[in-house]
Amino acid sequence: MRTLIENATILTMDGKGQVYPKGYVLFEEGGILEVGDGDCSREADIRIDGREGILMPGMVNVHSHIPMIPFRTMGDDCPDRLRRFLFPLELEAMTPWLVYAAARYAVCELLLSGVTSVLDMYYFEDQVAQACGEMGIRAWLGETVIGQETCDSREPYGGLQLCEELIQKWQGHSRIHPLVAPHATNTSTPEMLKAAYELSEKYQVPYTLHASEMDYEMEYFKEKYGQTPIAFLHGLGVLGERTIAAHCIHMTGPDIRLLAETNTKVAHCAGSNTKAGKGISPVLEMRKAGVEVGVGTDGPSSGNTLDLFTQFKMIASFQKTKYHDRSAFPAKEIVELGTMGGARVLGAQGEIGSLEAGKQADLVLLETSSANMFPLYNPYSAIVYSANASNVDSVWVEGRQLVCGHRLVEADLQKERRRLLAEMPEFERCAGKYQDVI
Repeated sequence: MRTLIENATILTMDGKGQVYPKGYVLFEEGGILEVGDGDCSREADIRIDGREGILMPGMVNVHSHIPMIPFRTMGDDCPDRLRRFLFPLELEAMTPWLVYAAARYAVCELLLSGVTSVLDMYYFEDQVAQACGEMGIRAWLGETVIGQETCDSREPYGGLQLCEELIQKWQGHSRIHPLVAPHATNTSTPEMLKAAYELSEKYQVPYTLHASEMDYEMEYFKEKYGQTPIAFLHGLGVLGERTIAAHCIHMTGPDIRLLAETNTKVAHCAGSNTKAGKGISPVLEMRKAGVEVGVGTDGPSSGNTLDLFTQFKMIASFQKTKYHDRSAFPAKEIVELGTMGGARVLGAQGEIGSLEAGKQADLVLLETSSANMFPLYNPYSAIVYSANASNVDSVWVEGRQLVCGHRLVEADLQKERRRLLAEMPEFERCAGKYQDVI
């Protein structure tokens, strides 16, 4: 069945940066057939009036921990909360049923904000895959590999086996893409970081971890190895085209050159980086060096929201402030980070990230009739500086409409909330032990 969306400003985000002020997109069975300006001469079974909105590629969130919805608003101002209560509470209270319900709820939030692809790393990741598969989103998912007991493995590094099982089960799915996810440079031994990379090489899947994020991480590598975490990873041989390093806040010039030379990708999480007072990542310098960068929200505990509009504003504000240059990082480049930039980080630029014939029909229609969207001289500026998740009118993934008129099509948000609440009593009881810090 052919669907035509017309009468919209089309931001293709293609290599030429084409914009069609009165454009259309025609797609069928999940694939885009034609993108153009004016009237479409081809037949369509369904015609949708874009009502002079903005039609853009689905947004790509390249770093998150979506099952952490139950942790949202806990200890937001607590220093070192990862070690003080997040790790302990995860160990005590996270169950496969809670992870599944939280992942479904998180996907509702992602879709309602125009995110059609997400990279997630957490525990019980097979449950996350199940939830994402059911909900219709496109997802890159990895079981966390870490050197300590976890909620789904009594043995440290048990996540490596679970990771391989996830890959074997889900590899080949049209929307669910398994990957390998060691937690961080300082929470796994060099041997396990290498073993995880070898697993990603074996199955030709992405490899992602937190890197150059924490002050104590930087001090640890300086004292023990006389290196930065990035130089250490390079020495291990785990930087490469499938590696996605999240955060990369504390970067030196040589670090940036290593990322560029090895074609290592970066997930930039402006919101969680600055909320925690960790610093401002030198994204402009990385991009100038040729490093591919995408936008991540981090988890709903670290960044509190899963939408990219919030990140776009923060990227603009913090990068301009860091370099004392209002003209730095124009809005068009920031939108590109959240679409084609994310697609390149995931190695999926041939399928998603832009509106072009032959690509997947992952689309977002933003309405422009709300008070905050008028007047509209520059659609890129509107997206970065004016828009928010409430302006997302409709969303399609693989040609399947999942949001229409600001509402989920195949799910009920209140039902998902009730499902999640039903799984949270034991979590909330355990959380009570940490009341003094949360």
